[in-house]
Amino acid sequence: MGLRNTRRAKGIGLALILLAALGPARVRAQAALLMEEPYGLGGTFNPTGHDAVYFARICAATPVKLRRCRRGEMGAVIARYKNVAGYDWLAIPVIPYLYAVRSAGEVPAQAQRKAVTAMRRAYIAAHVLPQVDPSARSGSRGDNWYKRQNWYELAGSAYDRRIYAFRFNTTEKQDDAFIAHMNASRNRSHFSLVRNNCADFAAHVLDFYFPHAFHRRILPDAFITTPRENAWELERYARRHPGFELTIDEIPQVPGNRRPTRINKSVAESLVVSGDVLLAGVVLPYAGPYLAGTVCADFLAWGRYPLELKAAEVLSPESVAALETGPAALSAKVSAER
Repeated sequence: MGLRNTRRAKGIGLALILLAALGPARVRAQAALLMEEPYGLGGTFNPTGHDAVYFARICAATPVKLRRCRRGEMGAVIARYKNVAGYDWLAIPVIPYLYAVRSAGEVPAQAQRKAVTAMRRAYIAAHVLPQVDPSARSGSRGDNWYKRQNWYELAGSAYDRRIYAFRFNTTEKQDDAFIAHMNASRNRSHFSLVRNNCADFAAHVLDFYFPHAFHRRILPDAFITTPRENAWELERYARRHPGFELTIDEIPQVPGNRRPTRINKSVAESLVVSGDVLLAGVVLPYAGPYLAGTVCADFLAWGRYPLELKAAEVLSPESVAALETGPAALSAKVSAER
């Protein structure tokens, strides 16, 4: 009897060890808000940047249809663009979205502009255009197809800018509902810098998972949604909901293609600190002089959307797979409500 109990105890112990070993490997399938820094001439006049959302469970059946990922797939990035073949949103596998190649081992340590253009064109021509409908391809022939419909925005984002990933957990039920929601939606572009920009799309996605938590603010951004505001809202949601886990990672800009980018700004910060003429031309007529003055005053008082980015873990192309794993608890620096 004693020998049998000993064997049983050993068996239970071995099973527990195996479960402990397998446990971390099974922890995957979450999402991440990607706050992407502004770049180039457009980023000078409008330094708010770009928003996208990454899903570890959700993959692209085509760039305009979603499905659950199969074993070995790393998930997809979904975002709204100003004008890509008339679509409102498109989904691209995460490694091509960041680096315009199919595997992390192909990412160059440095990449010059001509090489980046060649990688983007090759990936989009081989893996994106064949999957969209003929009407989207009809205007994409000739030497300028790559720029004319902004296809370059779909691949190689990390060559243009630094990206911060705010990782959070999702459930299979939520992801399945989101896939059904997106596949049933009318995927036609209605982009507007003021009312339907890329950050509005990300806020819609986040609000799908966390209802009534993300919305436009009259102050300090005059009802214009920005990537920095969404990131701040997500951090605030994490602080206000015990048990909600959030991890912040940095995906560095691959050197060589462009000069290093600068951090995302809110609309108010762009007006007050940068003296942004383009945003002033959009916001002031829209907001009126009194509201514009209030926006500036609110920014100076408390509307800076502070983010804890210094402690972000830096992910190389080889370690981007960490986006699939469950987030650790939010940094203690973020845990206290400001």
